[in-house]
Amino acid sequence: MTRATATAQDSADQGQPPRSAAPLSLTRLWPLILLAGGGIAFFAFGLDDYFGFESIRENREILLDLVDRHGILAVIGYAAVYALFVALSLPAATLLSVLAGFLFGISLGTAAVVGGATLGAVGVFLAARSACADYFHAKAGPWLARMERGFAENAVSYMLILRLVPIFPFVVVNVVPALLGMRLRLYALTTLIGIIPGSLVYASVGSGLGTVFDRGGEPDLSIVFSPEILGPILGLAALAAIPIVYKKVKHRRRGAT
Repeated sequence: MTRATATAQDSADQGQPPRSAAPLSLTRLWPLILLAGGGIAFFAFGLDDYFGFESIRENREILLDLVDRHGILAVIGYAAVYALFVALSLPAATLLSVLAGFLFGISLGTAAVVGGATLGAVGVFLAARSACADYFHAKAGPWLARMERGFAENAVSYMLILRLVPIFPFVVVNVVPALLGMRLRLYALTTLIGIIPGSLVYASVGSGLGTVFDRGGEPDLSIVFSPEILGPILGLAALAAIPIVYKKVKHRRRGAT
């Protein structure tokens, strides 16, 4: 529970109105403003035109040469770029994940994607928490405290499900746990683990990208939704949901006795 939530709860217990939230200011909001500004600049300068499979096709030799000449530094640089894209909430995660498999192979490509995506997600999490978590808690009132407690009881399961099955946009899943008071270490760990299966699938698609280009085509990303791929991922999500179901059944049985 965050400091603002605890204060509001203590005030409610004492029959006093909760203390008003500190006003938002540039000092608090600058991390989010910086990230938002970076995302806007990306599109304003037309940089999104350079991110597509056609651009990869045209520059494939240059990209492969950079990897050959710089080795592990190329992997680190790629992970840094991926982290930046995630932090700015730019819609290029699928393309970059496929590119990782093409440049580095399945194993190393998956590692680069997972590392970069996790770092970027942590950046968004920290920005949201430092900028407006306390303000949001103070304005939301006691109902958020109850929601926060419910989330905290099954935080690992919820996060793994949301990462395994992208029901909500990636940026939403990055921000909401910060507002619900989730611990950074737990958030980072569940993010890292939860995005491994999807990253592995896209890196696998990317490992055959050269052959697809030689044939004059583009990769078929719909393979991700095939039963052979989606089935095991949904199975992992179902396993992650078991603790939630167990606690609810146990709670109902206690209530019935």
